[in-house]
Amino acid sequence: MTTAFSLAGKKAFVAGHRGMVGSAIVRRLESEGCEILVADRREVDLREQGAVRDWFARKRPDVVFLAAAKVGGILANSQFPADFLYDNLVIETNVIEAAHRSDVEKLLFLGSSCIYPKFAPQPIVEDALLSGPLEPTNEWYAVAKIAGLKLCEAYRRQHGRDYISAMPTNLYGPGDNFDLSSSHVMPALMRKAHHAKLNRDPQIEVWGTGSPRREFLHVDDLADACVFLMKTYSDNEHVNVGSGEDIPISDLVKLVCDTVGYEGGIRYDTSKPDGTPRKLMSGDKIRAMGWQPRIGLPQGVASTYRWFLDHHAG
Repeated sequence: MTTAFSLAGKKAFVAGHRGMVGSAIVRRLESEGCEILVADRREVDLREQGAVRDWFARKRPDVVFLAAAKVGGILANSQFPADFLYDNLVIETNVIEAAHRSDVEKLLFLGSSCIYPKFAPQPIVEDALLSGPLEPTNEWYAVAKIAGLKLCEAYRRQHGRDYISAMPTNLYGPGDNFDLSSSHVMPALMRKAHHAKLNRDPQIEVWGTGSPRREFLHVDDLADACVFLMKTYSDNEHVNVGSGEDIPISDLVKLVCDTVGYEGGIRYDTSKPDGTPRKLMSGDKIRAMGWQPRIGLPQGVASTYRWFLDHHAG
């Protein structure tokens, strides 16, 4: 269902403003005529219920973009399952419940495409949720995100709250995490290729076979979609947000290496997991509302590498 909701003159809290997604939402909101509220962990730890309730009572935001989360790639998810499940559960429950207590007008919760079953039919439509088993390598994070979107549904059903959820695909862009021990595939590849170029390494190693297909969306496109949904969408079901196109990991490796200027070889470590074989989300729902992405993958990878050079290349 589409509605008209103006952000002008509102106090908009972006939870997780230091992260890649949150910082992109802050940039996007600067043109909406609203007061942007942010809080770092020194001001309020979103894992502490009392602190979150007190902060909401003092600041009284009108709208909330819930982008705060503990995130990481396959390695981090497999090594710290309790952290990924606990931290994400308490962050989302504390913020959503505090928003209800302080009478927030509208809230948008950000999930992840990993909520869908490992072998969901492609492209994945919204009602594929809970139709099959999850991908084991990131099920802890997925379970927490499913709980978050269901909590939004529950507050809408029981309390009439205008809480909505968006499910982005694999994201990349400025502000990404380039730590090889905890990053996702795009920034990990970029950092590996960059260091291999500087060190003149003969090859780089990539986990898996290179055959899985992945969809990627620039974070600035996601931020635009989040503002679009906040202003126009009000309904129970979550909304997929993606580019509508996927590529094999092997093609992504080539694109990143070409962008970085690394000319060495690629060795695929097939003893490492591939993860989900394919994960392409259907964007029919949000496109029918009138939104579509604007940043193509080659353009986005090039701009992200420029950001990396400015912030992490030392």
